[in-house]
Formats: sequence, C-alpha cells, structure tokens
Amino acid sequence: MSSATSTVKQAFTSVTQTAKVADLQRDTIDPSVKPSSGYTHTTDHGVPISDTDNWLKVQDGVSTGPSLLEDQISREKIHRFDHERIPERVVHARGAGAHGYFKVYDDKASKYTSAPVLTDSSRETPVFVRFSTVQGSRGSADTVRDVRGFAVKFYTEEGNWDLVGNDIPVFFIQDAIKFPDVIHAVKPEPQNEVPQGQSAHNNFWDFVGLQPESAHMVMWVMSDRGIPRSFRMMQGFGVNTYTLVNGEGERFFVKFHWLPELGVHSLVWDEALKICGQDPDFHRKDLEEAIKNGAPPKWQFAIQTIPEAREHDFDFDILDATKVWPEELVPLEVIGEMVLNRTVDEFFPEVEQVAFCTSHIVPGIGFSDDPLLQGRNFSYFDTQITRLGVNWEELPINRPVCPVLNTHRDGAMRHKITSGEINYWPNRKEHYKPVPPDQGGYHEYPQKVSGIKQRLRAPKFQEHYNQAQLFYNSLQPYEKSHLISAISFELSHCDDPVVYETYTQVLNNIDFDLAKQVAINVGGVVPDKSARPNHGKSTPTLSQLYYATKEPTVKSRRITVLLADGFNIEQVEGIRVALKAGGATTWIIGPRRGYVYPAGEQVGTGKGLWADHHYEGQRSTLFDAFIIPGGKDHAQKLADNGRAIHWVREAFGHCKAIGAIGEAVAFLREAVILPGVDFATNPNSDDVVNSYGVVTVGTVDLASFAADAFKIAQGQKGFISNFASEVSKHRNYDRESDGLTSKVAY
Repeated sequence: MSSATSTVKQAFTSVTQTAKVADLQRDTIDPSVKPSSGYTHTTDHGVPISDTDNWLKVQDGVSTGPSLLEDQISREKIHRFDHERIPERVVHARGAGAHGYFKVYDDKASKYTSAPVLTDSSRETPVFVRFSTVQGSRGSADTVRDVRGFAVKFYTEEGNWDLVGNDIPVFFIQDAIKFPDVIHAVKPEPQNEVPQGQSAHNNFWDFVGLQPESAHMVMWVMSDRGIPRSFRMMQGFGVNTYTLVNGEGERFFVKFHWLPELGVHSLVWDEALKICGQDPDFHRKDLEEAIKNGAPPKWQFAIQTIPEAREHDFDFDILDATKVWPEELVPLEVIGEMVLNRTVDEFFPEVEQVAFCTSHIVPGIGFSDDPLLQGRNFSYFDTQITRLGVNWEELPINRPVCPVLNTHRDGAMRHKITSGEINYWPNRKEHYKPVPPDQGGYHEYPQKVSGIKQRLRAPKFQEHYNQAQLFYNSLQPYEKSHLISAISFELSHCDDPVVYETYTQVLNNIDFDLAKQVAINVGGVVPDKSARPNHGKSTPTLSQLYYATKEPTVKSRRITVLLADGFNIEQVEGIRVALKAGGATTWIIGPRRGYVYPAGEQVGTGKGLWADHHYEGQRSTLFDAFIIPGGKDHAQKLADNGRAIHWVREAFGHCKAIGAIGEAVAFLREAVILPGVDFATNPNSDDVVNSYGVVTVGTVDLASFAADAFKIAQGQKGFISNFASEVSKHRNYDRESDGLTSKVAY
C-alpha cells in the first residue's frame, strides 16, 4: 500500500471511529487474525472441531451407514443454521403454489411398496405444490438463474407425505453437514448483502471451486435447466434416495421423478435477464394463467427402483445425492400422474404458511442412509418450528385430511381442543393406543447396521467428475454453448482472480474444450491439456430435447398478434380462432392500449379491435411466438416504428417462432432485415415458406384456419399448421447455431 493511500485510510478510519464503533468492536471477530487459543474452528462452547465436513456415522469403510443423532457438532451446525433467520414478516423466500390431485394408473407398484397412495388406482389424493427459487428473497425475480424447489404435499388417507424436491436431480453436497456452508456461500455476501437472486459472485464460486463434489450440480444449474420457461415445463425430482417396502417385507431403494406433459423448456439468458425487470412475477402469473384458462399443469409420476441386494452393483454410490441413476442402468417406470387445477384463494395462509418435511412419509415408504437425506430429516422439522411455531402442523394448509390423535399438547398458537383428563400413554382408559403394523401402524424396516463410529465418506463418494462429464457430453451443441456462456457470465462477475482461476481449473477435470473456452472468456487459467480424460459417454435422457412431447402441441402457449392501424381484420380473427382451438392464448399488441383500427375503419372513430398492451407495455420476452397479419398501411406503420422493429428482432434473437402474411412479409424482409432467412415472394400464392422458424405466406385461405390448428405439421400448404409446428418446438436453435442471431441487434 502506498504511503498516500495509507494516510487516506487512516484519516477515514479516524473519522468513522466513533464511541459506538469502538463499543461494537468488543464483539467483533476478525477470522484472518489467529485467536490466542490457536483454535481456528470451534463449537459454540469453545471445543475445537477436527472435521466439519462429515456427519458422524456407523461406517464399515465401504458402505455408508446411518448418521448418528449423538453427533452434537453436526446437530449444532445445522441447528444454528436453521435458526439464523428470525421469522420473516415481509421478506421471505419466493414461491408460488397451487392445489391439485394425484392418482396412480394401476397397482403395478405393489411389487415394490404397500403404500396405498402408490398402489390404489381407485384413489384420487389431494396435493398442494409449492414451486420456489432458492437464493433470492421473497422480493426477488422469478426468472433468475437458480435451482427451483418442487415440493409436493400429498394429503393421503394414511397421513401427509411430503416429497420435497427440486427441478434438478442432484445437489451441491453429499453430506447434510455442508448445507450451511453451501447456502452461506450462495446467499448475498455478508459484508454488503449483494447480490440478490444471483450466484454470480466470489463466495459461491469460491466454495464450489474448493468443493469438487458440487461439479455435477454446477453443470446442471449452469445449463438451460437453471432458467426454466415455466414451472409447468420443469421436471421434478425427489433428489434423495428413499426406500419402498412391499407387503412381503422386501425393501427397494427408490428415486422419484415428475415428467411434465408439455415437455422441458427454458428461456434464453438474454430473455431471462430482461424478464427480471419487465415482469419479475412471470412464473407466478404463468401458473395462475394456465389454470384459469383451462390448461391445468400435468406431470407423470415415475419411479426408479433398485432391490436392496443390488445396492453395491454400480460404479457410483446410489446413496450419493450428487449422482443420478442413469436410466440405461435403472429404467423409469411411470405409475401415475399429478394435475394442478386450482389456484390459491389467499397467498399468505396457503403458499407462505405451507411447510414441508422430508421426514413426513407414510407406511410403505421409508428412508435410506443417504447422508444428505438424514440431515434434511432433522433440519426441515427444526426449521418449520422456528418459522411457524411448534403447532405448525395444525395450520389449515398443513393439517392432514385424515384424523390426527396423540398426546401432544399446548405450545404457542395451539388450535386443537382435546377433551378429557388423559394426555399420556399408557393409561387406564386405553386412549391413544398404538396401532400395530398389521393394522396400518408405521413400521421401520429391520435394517442390519454394523460398523465403527467415524467421520468419513465411503470410497465411491470420493469420485466427483464422471457424471459431470456424462451430463456435459449428453447436451445438444446449442445446450453446451449456453452452458459455456452461463459459466462465463458468472465467473466474469467474480473479481477475485483466485476464484475464477481456480474454477477454470476445476472445469478441466470435466472437459478440456469447456475449460479452455471459459478460461479464455473470463481470464482464467487456459489449460494446454486435459486434467483428466473425458470418458466420452453420453445418454439422450439428460438433454431437454429428449422430453419433447410425443404429439406437437401449442397448449397454453402465449402467442401475440402484432398490429398497427390498417391491419387485415379477417386474418386476425381467423388466426385467433384457430390458435384458440389448439389451446393457445392470443394477445393483441398494438401502438396503444386501446382500440387499433383495421383497414377501412377511421382511426379514432371507427370500429376497432382492443389491444391488450402497447409495444412497450409488453415486450416480446413475455410471449412464446407472434404473427403479423397483412394490411398495407399497417405494415408501413410498423416499418416506421423503431420500437416495433426492435420487438421483432428481439424475438428473432430469442429464437422464437415468427409468422407473417401478405404485406407483413415485406416488413420482415425490408424493415426488420432478418439475416439468412428465406421469405415467401409471391403475394398471390398460399405456398408456405418456413425458414429458421420464420413462417411466411403471400395469402391465406381463411376457411382453413380453424382446421389447421388440429393438424400441426410442416408442409407446403397450411400457414397455421406450419406456424403451430414451430411453436410446438419451443425455439428454433438452428438460428443460433448457424450464427444468425449474433448478426441482429436486440
């Protein structure tokens, strides 16, 4: 430090050093200064800690055993983390929720479990689902890059079952003892509470760079999975390994999956960033809009099962939450479905007060020795008590639909009144008598446990890169490009060279080309050779493209008709009827919110069509696709409006489907200027030209519009059929791969 800088710093310190600052310094600890005791990590009661990465378990050195409740060090760490926040008032974790139902198709899962919720096809089990982001506060935006919570509360006849999952099948850590660390690292940095709703900062990337078990999860969240188009277009995963026990007492390890009816789709990054400002409630509104418009979100429910005897048959540990079970090794079995068909009546008592616990299971479902799950079972219950009080399960949204009877009493905000003088067991009147297992009482599987109490991880838990490579290898070229851009964006926001240099070296354990490109982008350590070979294995099931719908659909898609005064009203009416028949919603965007006037009508006094929004009121980012109808004056006015031109270019840059008829084709070709795109050239022909998802035609047969919507397909004829086909693909990423989007300013 220069003498001048030192002098300035001393002067500033002198000015800011008040009596209160001095008083506060008595309680200030600087971790960079070694304490007099020499102990650099202790419990709250001052005992030095030798291992803060592994929960005390029963271990035989090969298999992972159960975590022990006697581990005060781990319990203190989790307990203190659970209680770091006082009960929130206005600021709270951001989420959205809806009601619905779950049902199984048949009883084929009975070979794995005796749980009626998974085997009785005559049942329709009520559910409540809460979707959420992880990093940001209640006031943060919906479309940030983040993991999404996907928590389902099943109100079964045997009690509540909470499946508390995410939209990503793995997690950052293997052992729950590290949960406070990863959350501290990803949350806003403590010195300035920055950034909000974003992992692009030093602390997060410092942590994951020093915690290689997170490499697989980082690949997922930096992929397109981190910016979903909609809650309705996300997969859901139980993340942890649970168990199922059938009627014969046989146990199976199980993973739970939700598969969306509409496929798995994402935003593009520029679009996600803009929506954060343009409509931070985008996902919340989308969920409500779909339900209210008769397009209730729907997921298939699938399981992966492994017999207990095959636990050790894989080159990864099936209890490791940083690993998936590849479907080629453990196929998915679809056994049921979930539909969300009712919005909430009041947000706070339903969405904010709903509380989930991984420890809430029903007979036929059990836990495994998954070390992340073992800690979650402790942590979630503890957290809900802090947030809502000990009687949180009596809140309307949380209470079971089946009878509840026990000797639990009193506590703050107790709702239930239990009459009589008996509040204990055993008692002379035999009230509260335990229920035998053969009559439905919960029965733990008699698992044999042997080993030594010790803090270590089983050998298979030591491998961290094989599945990160598998995920990266399995992506489509455009998905890989998005992932490289995402990591480059994040690391470019890290200003400590140690952080971004370290992580570019971590990436070299996954893929040489990946590491090299990111390092070049962010000024990291550019490798000259791979740190470890890429095994080259891939699977189609890890790309979002694999989950495309079996039949093309435009159901619930938000499609705009872009207008100026002088448009062709017959075309607009035909377009809206046709798309409505296909289940899409249509929105009119015009120069003003109010009436827009078709050709032949006097502007201001004639008969107009009401526009839902003006060009700046709702940008292209908030819609899936758009069509511009014909009309000479309308097309010219669009061409004279720079904001309308930007509206179209932005949608093109985001790879969205675009349709144009008649004079609007010339507007696209001559005013918007879309590079590399072929257009319809004959204004009197109904031959459709489809080029990079830009569908154009000279003229249309209005009578065919309604019929077109029911046969979504590509071909020379049928404007709506071709346009709907492009919408059903979600995006045309060939534009991006072939360099067209990079030539357009948006």
